[in-house]
Amino acid sequence: MGFVIGVLIVIIAIIIANVKVVPQAHAYIIERFGGYYTTWGTGLKFKVPFIDKIASKVSLKEHVVDFPPQPVITEDNVTMQIDTVVYYQITDPKLYTYGVERPMMAIENLTATTLRNIIGDLELDETLTSRDTVNTKMRSILDEATDPWGIKINRVELKNIIPPREIQDAMERQMKAERERRESILRAEGEKKSAVLIAEGEKESAILRAEAKKQAAIKEAEGQAEAIVTVQNAVAEGIRKINEAAPGDGYIAIKSLEAFEKAADGKATKLIIPSDIQGLAGLAASLKEIIKEDVK
Repeated sequence: MGFVIGVLIVIIAIIIANVKVVPQAHAYIIERFGGYYTTWGTGLKFKVPFIDKIASKVSLKEHVVDFPPQPVITEDNVTMQIDTVVYYQITDPKLYTYGVERPMMAIENLTATTLRNIIGDLELDETLTSRDTVNTKMRSILDEATDPWGIKINRVELKNIIPPREIQDAMERQMKAERERRESILRAEGEKKSAVLIAEGEKESAILRAEAKKQAAIKEAEGQAEAIVTVQNAVAEGIRKINEAAPGDGYIAIKSLEAFEKAADGKATKLIIPSDIQGLAGLAASLKEIIKEDVK
């Protein structure tokens, strides 16, 4: 009885040990009697004891590999250090398992040789300014080369391009000179704009001053014209009222004497006396007599 229970326990332990659960985004390569048998996908699986073997467990997620810097020589014989980052994904677990020994080392060596071939056809300046071109060429070449290994290259990026120290110093001096040139240009453009703005301001100020003088002259002329019109209107109104009052000869004679008196007080050296001055004088004497009698 104890023997049977022991056997059952061993059988149950063997069954439990051979029940496998394949996680999401993983694949298991199963070999039977040393040869490829099948590929397990996600889910609960059972392996035949002592017959089946899990040869490899493959992750189907996208992988990122950062390879160390590689020495490369440009077409103009400049040695640089360039490191690359490769994004790849396993599309066929069987080919990945049996296609190549140590796939990561194979990809690294393939990346290094491809990079040297591409950079060898470029000059230093082209290498520094053609990252996208180099990335595209490398991705295309690597993807084609790794297809028999069940690997798809999604992206290839040049992470760092490190030229020699003397080249870096020359580039820094060049960049400094370029920045100083741009600074000089910006300063000159600023001074030019400032001078233009000052000139425009002075021009507008002169125009405004001239316009103000013009408006003042116009207002002054209009004021003088209005004053003349007002005086003339007043004179005309006075004449009209005199005409309406029908003045007699005495009033006209008095006005004539006043005008004659003003003329006599002036600086004129000659006076023209009207022919009827005697009559006017007599009229003036009569007026004096009248005034005297009123005083008495």
